[in-house]
Amino acid sequence: MPEVDKVLGKAGRANTATDNAPISMIETIIALKPKSEWREGISKKDIINELDAKLQIPGVVNGWTQPIINRINMLATGIRTDVGIKVFGQNLDSIYSISERVKSILQAVPGVKDLYVDPITGGKYLVIDINREALGRYGLTVEDVNMVVESGLGGATIGQTIEGRQRFSISVRLAQNFRSTISQMERIQIKSPTMGMIPLRAVATLSYQDGPPMIVSDNALLRGAVLFNVRDRDLGSTVEESIAKVNQELGPLPNGYFLEWSGQYENLIRGKQTLLIILPIVVLIIFISLYLAFKSVREAFLSLITVPFALIGGAYMVYFYGVNLSVAVAVGFIALFGIAVETGVVMVIYLNDAMKQLIRLRGNSRETISLQELKEYVVHGAAKRLRPKIMTVCVSLFGLVPVLWATGGQ
Repeated sequence: MPEVDKVLGKAGRANTATDNAPISMIETIIALKPKSEWREGISKKDIINELDAKLQIPGVVNGWTQPIINRINMLATGIRTDVGIKVFGQNLDSIYSISERVKSILQAVPGVKDLYVDPITGGKYLVIDINREALGRYGLTVEDVNMVVESGLGGATIGQTIEGRQRFSISVRLAQNFRSTISQMERIQIKSPTMGMIPLRAVATLSYQDGPPMIVSDNALLRGAVLFNVRDRDLGSTVEESIAKVNQELGPLPNGYFLEWSGQYENLIRGKQTLLIILPIVVLIIFISLYLAFKSVREAFLSLITVPFALIGGAYMVYFYGVNLSVAVAVGFIALFGIAVETGVVMVIYLNDAMKQLIRLRGNSRETISLQELKEYVVHGAAKRLRPKIMTVCVSLFGLVPVLWATGGQ
């Protein structure tokens, strides 16, 4: 891809509790060249679609997101995509079966991309079944076997090395060719107090068994997840249609099993609920502030009359540019309403000044002021406020310029 500048990759997870990535996650960060070096007519969406078509690997599902929001999603909700359906229950196999059914239903919903079921089955475990009667014959205990297995297969720390201000643990375990197969591990020697060295197979049976590669729980409940991103459509309507389709086609779940919608949809619902509370309070505070400034209910309402017209213009621009509705768009409308009220206040102030000048010249009476003179002074006041209005609007717009031209790649 000529638009790609650098590619950084990470497989697995760090050996720390602060890394919230699962062990099955392969994280690839793609740094793009400046937009001036892209092919003509290509967009970020086109680049993602082209890369996704070239990176179809059997058994791997691609999820396209931004690095920072990906980590925020995982920290806030435990979901590493835009939307996730958490499946809670008592049995991992049943949870996985329900998750697969949900996935098959969501495949037909427009806007659902990168659909993926979190793997909670298919892992392999080495099971060492200790024969306690054999242990007694050789004079051994379970702890003796555990110590040999732990140090031989997992490794045991025998000391530390100091390099400058850093300390590194020194661990030893059996070489790879002594622990790569069950037959090799069965020959691991255990020291018996009565019969010398004996192989591990004399006191234990080794086998591989299926199990979960990773067990995830929320609020002490076993949990699986169906993950997907939303593209070419707004988040709210996509999730609402998905919820309706799942409720209609999935059917009743067994007792003890339930679904929970999470991810950015959680933030969307929380943001909507917050806005429903904040918006009326903000409008009320603005009205009270205007009333205290003008000492007139009529002039306070006159300053707020610009808000509906700002809403009409903002809605048209959102439709014209094809922007999906979101909490960020709602916050943008709040900022737009603030600018509209600001210009309305400037208008009322200059109209009041024009009327005061007219009253000083003609007096405050219908007999002394004609309708034509009133119109002339209103036009004069509106024309005088044009310059300060342009100044206030330009200052607000200049403050938003970095946001308008940002691409999210910083």
